[in-house]
Amino acid sequence: MAEQDLIARLLAPLATHPAARGLKDDAAVWAPPLGRHLVFSHDMMVENIHFLPQDAPADIAWKLAATNASDLAAMAARPAGCLLALGLSPAADTAWQQAFITGLSEALTAFALPLWGGDTSTSPTLTLGMTVIGHTEPSQALARSTARPGDTLWLSGTIGDAGLGLAMAKGDISPVPYLLARHHRPTPRLELGQTLATRATAALDVSDGLLIDATRLADASNVALHIHLDRLPLSRPARALGLAPLTAATSGDDYELLFTAPPGETFKATAIGTVHEGQGLHLFNHNQPEPVPARLGWEHEV
Repeated sequence: MAEQDLIARLLAPLATHPAARGLKDDAAVWAPPLGRHLVFSHDMMVENIHFLPQDAPADIAWKLAATNASDLAAMAARPAGCLLALGLSPAADTAWQQAFITGLSEALTAFALPLWGGDTSTSPTLTLGMTVIGHTEPSQALARSTARPGDTLWLSGTIGDAGLGLAMAKGDISPVPYLLARHHRPTPRLELGQTLATRATAALDVSDGLLIDATRLADASNVALHIHLDRLPLSRPARALGLAPLTAATSGDDYELLFTAPPGETFKATAIGTVHEGQGLHLFNHNQPEPVPARLGWEHEV
């Protein structure tokens, strides 16, 4: 499909927000709410790195939007709009494109994230990108660098599900629909993130693995995190498959929120540890020290 046909037939019907100007201009024009601070993020997804060639195009589109929206959730931001970049390989034919747009429409509706514009091109490898724009009240965007000794460490949802789902997508273990869905269609914790703006002290989303992302929070805040492996929330299907907490803690793609808050705060989340003076990670299992593994999660080679 020619680029102009792709824009006119598939993308323009999604771009109904006034900022998009019907995708007829070179850029979007948006008047942000008065006095709000703007939050921006950009993530890419590349075939055979972030998704498998056999993955459903609609699921790929959903995951692209979800992973970017998760960054807004981690900053306590409310979504405003997004810009889409499509580097389409020869394998992304018209049927693939139409299915992708169907999934994208579902995700943008679910996350209240209007399409404002973007760009399309050909590429030898399917390469997708999205820039998201959000906003917060002044000085309420959460950071990784502001955890305080004495805080409680919290984790939303469950972890390890997406790692099991990936193994199922690869055919390594028998499929379980719930776990496959957790891999293909993660849910960014936007509502929770917005409630954390005035209650949490620091936050990030768990994209590369709980332990590696916890290390990033500890390093940014110059604190030590004590994490109790026996307290990690695992889903019933993950428990049924015998998923070990340490394996769950080093899996990626869960897109849950890891955050700190003062003692006494309560959330619809699981308290998995505490913040202390010092540095790095300190793991415990039933109050007994556990060695920190050499591999903490997923890291890209660049």
